[in-house]
Amino acid sequence: MSAATLSSPALDTLRAWSDAGLLRQLDSAFAAFVSELDPGADGGLVVAAAMLSHMEGRGHSCLPLAALAGADAALFAWPPDTLPAVEALWQTLPPTTEAWLRALAHSAVVQRIGCDSGCGQPLVLDGPDRAPRLYLRRYWHYEQTVAAAVGARCAAVEAVDEQAARRWLDRLFAADATAHARRTAVDWQKLACALALRGRLTIITGGPGTGKTYTAARLLALLLATSTDPQRLRIALAAPTGKAAARLKQSIDGSLQALQASLGDALELAELTRRIGAARTLHALLGARPDTRRLRHHAGNPLDADVVIVDEASMVHLEMMAALLDALPPTARLILLGDKDQLASVEAGAVLGDLCRDAQAGRYSAETARYLQATTGEPLPDTCRAPVQDPPALAQHTVMLRESRRFDGPIGALALAVNAAADPALPARLLHTDASGALFGAEGGTVSALVDLAVAGRPGAPASYRDYLLLLAQGPVDAGADAHAAWVVQILKAFDRFRILCAVREGDWGVGGLNRAVERALAHAGLLTPQGSWYRGRPVMVTRNDAALGVFNGDIGIALPAAENMASLRVYFLDGERLRSVAVSRLAQVETAFAMTVHKSQGSEFEHTALVLSAQSGSVLTRELLYTGITRARKALSLFAERPGLLEQGVTQATRRESGLARIGEKAAPANPPPPA
Repeated sequence: MSAATLSSPALDTLRAWSDAGLLRQLDSAFAAFVSELDPGADGGLVVAAAMLSHMEGRGHSCLPLAALAGADAALFAWPPDTLPAVEALWQTLPPTTEAWLRALAHSAVVQRIGCDSGCGQPLVLDGPDRAPRLYLRRYWHYEQTVAAAVGARCAAVEAVDEQAARRWLDRLFAADATAHARRTAVDWQKLACALALRGRLTIITGGPGTGKTYTAARLLALLLATSTDPQRLRIALAAPTGKAAARLKQSIDGSLQALQASLGDALELAELTRRIGAARTLHALLGARPDTRRLRHHAGNPLDADVVIVDEASMVHLEMMAALLDALPPTARLILLGDKDQLASVEAGAVLGDLCRDAQAGRYSAETARYLQATTGEPLPDTCRAPVQDPPALAQHTVMLRESRRFDGPIGALALAVNAAADPALPARLLHTDASGALFGAEGGTVSALVDLAVAGRPGAPASYRDYLLLLAQGPVDAGADAHAAWVVQILKAFDRFRILCAVREGDWGVGGLNRAVERALAHAGLLTPQGSWYRGRPVMVTRNDAALGVFNGDIGIALPAAENMASLRVYFLDGERLRSVAVSRLAQVETAFAMTVHKSQGSEFEHTALVLSAQSGSVLTRELLYTGITRARKALSLFAERPGLLEQGVTQATRRESGLARIGEKAAPANPPPPA
């Protein structure tokens, strides 16, 4: 019997829910597949399979059985009007977590870790009896890979010549006297470098402007200064998207160049910069290949690197983090940079958030405090010392940067108010009472007002799409290739001054509707001539990785006349200062990008950001989404909400990602770390 012909009351209900949009068609199809594998399966197993698939589609790596027992409508994102149908089905299902555990553990398609041998069962039960979790097998495998690799790296604490480290750290951080004078009582950047010097995994988290890449650059200088063979030090820079990778490289290069000027001939940082090479996307770093999930680099063919720095790590999903850790040589250092309060990855997993959810508390051991004092001269605050005898191992490799050195105006205050969520009404008050011009709020505004702003900007925030289109109309100064390249770079940088960021994709207040509305308005203003699917000035986002073309999901470019033939179009992309292009005929997987989701904007910043909240946002509208959208704005933020109250609603909703990785942060540090060198 095929899965399509299987029928049971529970399965029929699930199919009806898929037809109604409460579940994906994939979710009910997976439930039918599980029923086919276990013909004796009762309704509980069928429903659990569908809900597990549904959870994976919503970014969770597992399904807590407690959520099944409680029919957790908030976690499953069910609208209130569906609850009677949900309750009717749940009346037929196990009533408690213990009953769910018994029902699932006896199925031939479920492996209970610690009880059953593994023989390829598609479902895995793990976790303690009091809090069991159900996984799709591959996501359980990814979590195990990450957990084992993180545990091994936390245990491998390197011996450090503390006196030499202190000399170099004092020198590296004394170079920036202005920043030193402004900083708070503890130099967390200096502490981060000291921790990374002795570890094979370091997590550096912090909000915008806290200096994550500034810190990473000084760490590279420190590693160069203390290496026994500095000329052979192999360094790789990576990020989830091409834009983020380019920004990482640009920031690292700028910091190293400034540091070289202050250090003189003490270190060959210019040579180090040349040897580092370009930053790459994680897909490119690991050797993604078309039409397969297999990567060129893995445990059997590890990366050729001693130090790997990954920026925007909050965007790295579980599968990619597992692949990265698997491909790292055991002795290589991994430095993860990211903001734990930003949105998690679009795909399943919230790895950075899981690993450093308690970073603000510090929880450093007595030995870690002694080491940091010896190498940096920085005394740890008592509030950051571990209050227990067995401090968490991961905490000894995690640092939260706490002082923003450029993000402290009205936009920063708004972001902090959203993130703190202490007073849900405060962000709206800040938005509407700002007199600087940096903030503008229109709750209950209109699409036409938003489109007018996109075309021409507003007082206090002139950046808009008019900027790049006026440059497009001017054309290059002459017919030479250099003039054409300079013109293209100007256009791309002007386009990046402004962006519309949406909470959702569909509807008039979503990505699709606003892309069409802005395109029409720019045409009406005489700034654009949208004829056919490709036209001069069309901004596009790549929606699928294509390693052969050198483009990756999230890359943004603009269709412009080609240098060799102004009548033909190519899509030009800018990675830092490096220009690349692809013929429009070769780019099939793209979409217009006047508006984009907040998720897709991670790793980017814009002079003027318009954040758009749709009344249809539902559970998508969370404080993490608001915080991420707000912190994309460098100088000005304009917030448009379809109706009043959406900003406050978002502040009260926190993103919830279920996984088993949070327990890694509770494992105790080694009792006897290696003695100082």
